[in-house]
Parts: sequence; C-alpha cells; structure tokens
Amino acid sequence: MSSCNNSIPQPLIFVLAGIPGLESSHGWFSVPFFLVFVAAVTGNVTILCIIRVEKSLHEPMFLLLAMLSAVDLSLVSVTVPRMLGIFWMNAKEISFNACLTQMFFIPLFYVMESGVLLAMAFDRFVAIWHPLRYTTVLSNNLLVKMALAVLARAVAVLTPAPILVKRLESFQTHIIAYSYCAYMAVVQIACGDVADNIVYGLMVIVASVGFDLFFIILSYGLILHAVFRIPSWEARGKAFSTCGSHLCVISLFYSPVIFSVLAQILGYRMAPHLQIIIDNLYFLVPPMINPLIYGARTKQMRERVLRIFHCQGD
Repeated sequence: MSSCNNSIPQPLIFVLAGIPGLESSHGWFSVPFFLVFVAAVTGNVTILCIIRVEKSLHEPMFLLLAMLSAVDLSLVSVTVPRMLGIFWMNAKEISFNACLTQMFFIPLFYVMESGVLLAMAFDRFVAIWHPLRYTTVLSNNLLVKMALAVLARAVAVLTPAPILVKRLESFQTHIIAYSYCAYMAVVQIACGDVADNIVYGLMVIVASVGFDLFFIILSYGLILHAVFRIPSWEARGKAFSTCGSHLCVISLFYSPVIFSVLAQILGYRMAPHLQIIIDNLYFLVPPMINPLIYGARTKQMRERVLRIFHCQGD
C-alpha cells in the first residue's frame, strides 16, 4: 500500500533520472555503455551473418544461437540508445505512452532470452541423450514452434504490465529513478493500492525466469546422469564439453537475478545508484559477452571467424 498527501494526476510526461546521485558522472558512464553497445551489436551481427552464410552451421545448436543473437540485438537496441540520450544530451523526458511501450519491450526481450536459453538446454539434453536422433528430434519444424512458443509466452506474460500501469490514476512524483521505464520503478511512485501490481511483478519473475531456470537445472541434472553413465572418461569429457558455452551463458544471464533475489531475501539493501547500475547490466553484459563465449568456445564458429580475418589479412 502507498499513500500520498500531495499526489499528482497521471502525468503526460515522465522524467528519467538516469543514475540518481551520480548525475555529474553521466558523461563517464556513457563511455562504457557506448562501448558495450558497439561490441554487442558487432558481435551479434557477426554471429548472425556467419550462421546465415555458412551452410554447415544450419543445424539446431547454431540456429538456436542465431535466435539468441537476434534477441540480444533487439534487447540492446531498445535500451542503450535511450540511456545514451540521457547521458549525452540530458534527454530525460519520455511521454507516458512511450514509457508504457518501453516497459513492455525491454522485459519482453529479456523473457525471450530466458526462453531461448531453456530451448538451448533442451538442445543439449537431446544431443547427449539421443545423439543418433538429434537432427530428427530437433527438426526445423520443431525449432520454429519453439521460437513461436518463446515469443508467445513473453507476449502473454508482459502484456498486462502496461495495462496495469495505465490504470494507475495518481503518482507521488513524475520522476522515475531509473535510466529506463522499469515496471516496478513506476509502481513504486504510484499512489493508492498497488498490491495487484506488485503481485503481478512477482508472478512475471516466477512464470518466466523462475520457470526456465528450474527446467534448465533439471535438464542439466539429466545430462550429468547420462554423461556419468559413459564408461570412458575421455568420452565423458568430450560429451560434457559441448555444454561448456551454454553453461557459461546461463551463469552470466541468471547470476545477477539470483544475486538480487537473495539480497532482498536476506534483507541486504544496496545503494539506489548501485542497484540501478546492476539492473542496467542485466540488459547490457549478456548481449556483449554471449558472442565472445560462443565465438571462443565453439570450434566451428572460431574457425569461421579466423577464416574471415585470414581472408581480410590476405
């Protein structure tokens, strides 16, 4: 419950604070944000182009990787330009409808990425448990259905967010203490009974990230069971090495979420500016690092990248 003595009606324009308390350092923050954006765009475009051109990479694992890169590219495209506008040009004002749009699309792509990581865990499960039926089980038809399911789940889960915020009639302030329109940040400055909004926010986490993480852990439990049934240690290592890149990406993606949830459960309160910086990293670091992980750890991708640089050198 939140109450206000001097509430304001639903504003036509919100003001994004950027990183509250560190406004004087916005120029410095813009440098790593811009470099991360360039690296993420370059890396993911490279991955998409290589998979599109290289016929030998038109197999389930790499098609799912292309899906991940497309989502990562979308995620940084709807977050970083707006942040850079705040840092470089002090463009903090955002219309109410534009705020609702951003509130829908940013978590949409985040939930989609979580869904793609679950699909990639299923891919590794099939590769380890049914190697001879791998391409038969993970047919192009099934991959299309998985992609549509990931998109449909994200849309269904996130559609209520702007609708619920649209129903909020009064606010404590029109300033959002974030560098983007975060759902909970807007709910926190609303007046009146916001219990339904808070419950919905928790349900989104459980129905998306929580659901996906549970089944990813289950998949890897079954993968470990299958790997340790292999008599040869060399064969075990080879089988499990195919999961290395995916495990790195999973750890990178879910670690900040788990850290934040545990911090709240244990009652640890971070400084507001530190919390906002970490929240921004949710959307920035994985899209930049994912192409590097797959480029460095996946033999086919590594060979193709080296071939491109070798050709350019000649």
